[in-house]
Amino acid sequence: MSQFKLFQGQHLKQELRINPRLYQAMELLYMPLLDLQQHLKTELAENPFLEMTEADVTQELELKEEEPETGKDENEIDWEEILLDGFDAGGRKQEYEHKEYIPPTAVETPDLRDLLTTQLRMLDLPERELRLGEEIIGNLNDGGLMSCGLDEVVEALNGWLTEVRAVAVERMETIEDEDEREAERAELEELFADYTVDEAEEILGHIQKLDPPGVGARSLQESILIQMRQAGDTDSLAYQVVEGHFQDLVNHKWTDVARALDVSPREIQEAADTLARFDPKPGLGVSADPEQYVIPDLIVEKIDGVYMVFVNDTNLPRLRISQSYREVARDRNKFTGENKEFIAAKLNSANWMIQAIEQRRQTMLKVMSFIVDRQREFFEKGVQYLRPLTLREVAEHIEMHESTVSRVTNEKFVQTPRGVYSLKFFFSSGLQTDSGEDISARGVKDKIKNLVDEEDEKKPLTDAAIVRLLKQDGVQIARRTVAKYRDQLGILPARMRKRV
Repeated sequence: MSQFKLFQGQHLKQELRINPRLYQAMELLYMPLLDLQQHLKTELAENPFLEMTEADVTQELELKEEEPETGKDENEIDWEEILLDGFDAGGRKQEYEHKEYIPPTAVETPDLRDLLTTQLRMLDLPERELRLGEEIIGNLNDGGLMSCGLDEVVEALNGWLTEVRAVAVERMETIEDEDEREAERAELEELFADYTVDEAEEILGHIQKLDPPGVGARSLQESILIQMRQAGDTDSLAYQVVEGHFQDLVNHKWTDVARALDVSPREIQEAADTLARFDPKPGLGVSADPEQYVIPDLIVEKIDGVYMVFVNDTNLPRLRISQSYREVARDRNKFTGENKEFIAAKLNSANWMIQAIEQRRQTMLKVMSFIVDRQREFFEKGVQYLRPLTLREVAEHIEMHESTVSRVTNEKFVQTPRGVYSLKFFFSSGLQTDSGEDISARGVKDKIKNLVDEEDEKKPLTDAAIVRLLKQDGVQIARRTVAKYRDQLGILPARMRKRV
């Protein structure tokens, strides 16, 4: 029989603990411009050693010899070295991976379900019907269509009612007066009776009359029919096509539909074209997401034939060490105990913050400058000349860790002579050309889109034809890759693009 014993012992080991400043440095690189502005305002409010200045922050890092003694451990991490080396601080990776910067949570705004519930309650329906209506609304997807059948809605709601009735009956048994108990039972049976699918159909009819038109439908076909009825378009050929030949319409079988309705294929095609004014996902027009404003973090301008890169930090608070607090910190003998520790901590934090902000700025400039050099043809000629680029290539060129480049490019935007782009836009895989050069996947997609835009509508290009045309341009690509890129671009197959 084995025995377990506890022993107490001592041993030494070295372990690198990740300082909270490392987490902060990671956050600073990750933050978009608007979030960084707010973060620096918070730092200014909390640290008395920081103040705003219009001067260059690089001129404000001169306090090293004037800092009071802080009792700094000789094994303390060199934060500047870590910042330059992509935060490769060693230790257990999971200690700092979960500390990724989390953007501020937006204020909640009314969504589609809130809007529909408000309209439903304005119909002056009995409480019982309102309860069923709210249950149906709760089962709409973001597009405004039913995400399940009415029978499932009724079954789920009746299951809840069973639990409610059980609680109510238990409470009712405590009523001593028999007449009062019977009255309570009658009210209970009326208010919490099981729903039927017919009742759900009736309430769904009310919901389908609410705004936006088309919500509450059980299929795309029903949604379009609802929109056409509300638009008074029930006598048109398009309504007949949607009502009786929807699947053939989706598959662009113009000839079959024309034969069934005894009209020409061209008339069917023209009727189908009018359906573009109806929304296949009406609920998406009512979004709970706040408006997103993009302020570029970087600016690329062409000056005298040379592309120059600038950090868009004119509205970013410039930080420096407060002169008045610097004078206070010079007198080391004036403070002791907690006061001395407070001053030392705040002064070190202020110095580090200034260095970290400047390092963030320089890192962004290095990354964007390399992108401009690599993608010069894009800036000169357009998307089709975008070259393949990976995070690793940038990291190796600027001698930083790949994770640093990833943080620098995440949720960052650049204003260029060709428009505003996410920094991630410039990164994509590549394909080989006959000349031995590479072309980016995004450039190939743009070529495919242009070929389809310029095709003969009566004889649309098949995937095989697109492959041949791209090979004439020197792009080596497989037919299945063309099909994949076409799907990603939302372009239909040739047979469904054909016009009569």
